[in-house]
Amino acid sequence: MTAAVGAQGVRDAGLDEALALMSGARIGVLTGAGVSTDSGIPDYRGEGAPVRNPMTFSAFQSSETARKRYWAGSHLGWRSFGTATPNAGHAALVELELAGHVTGVVTQNVDGLHHRAGSRHVVDLHGSMDRVVCLDCGQQYSRFAIADRLDELNPAFARPGAVRLAPDGDVEVEDVDAIVVPACEVCEGTLKPDVVFFGEFVPSDVFQAASSIVRSSDVLLVAGSSLVVNSGMRLLEQARRARMPIVVINRGITKGDSRATVKLDSGTSETLTGIADHLLGR
Repeated sequence: MTAAVGAQGVRDAGLDEALALMSGARIGVLTGAGVSTDSGIPDYRGEGAPVRNPMTFSAFQSSETARKRYWAGSHLGWRSFGTATPNAGHAALVELELAGHVTGVVTQNVDGLHHRAGSRHVVDLHGSMDRVVCLDCGQQYSRFAIADRLDELNPAFARPGAVRLAPDGDVEVEDVDAIVVPACEVCEGTLKPDVVFFGEFVPSDVFQAASSIVRSSDVLLVAGSSLVVNSGMRLLEQARRARMPIVVINRGITKGDSRATVKLDSGTSETLTGIADHLLGR
């Protein structure tokens, strides 16, 4: 039976049921954007989020203008990601992993905050913004190095108003054609952040690594994900087919609510901290 906790985080039978399911169990964790909102990174699918028109892989491949526009906006986003720090929810998952309660974290986020917090077993389901890859030869680069090259090639980025965030979450670029995007230093090929775009598939080895975390667990804990993206739902379905209890923590509805054993309609930071306090006997 699916139960719930109120939006104010009031403890009730639903939270008690979730704690009972996780006590003494191996917990596999799947996280989404809601885990990072308390670190200042917006949730683009939550209630009140702006409408987005995300870059598709086909558009990125086929249009130089689209690539320039994407890199301008991505460069701004990376600067925000680079200054974000892990929050209490990330820290709680680290503690639970170190104590042997969490088998691993599968994250749909590309912000790298689980790694920075200290989680040891993390699968970046959709890649990570701190890496850049050449689509032609496969050479990989640090995002910091590419960000420095973008700044060197585009001094106008530092000019106020040259690149502006639009109300719909997209970017407005003063002169798209003037933007210079660095090429691969090995083969002069096209560079792309090492993240999964819309229209791309999660690499099979990455999905298998994520699937292994679910298989090695007794309970699946979903935190801060609306489960709209198919890769997350595939992992939840794997847990459901294995008759594994599923606990979902998310403000608002998710695509997996009907499949959850327990749904907690609450914030991830305070709820994960409370779960850690209980399981660690604090």
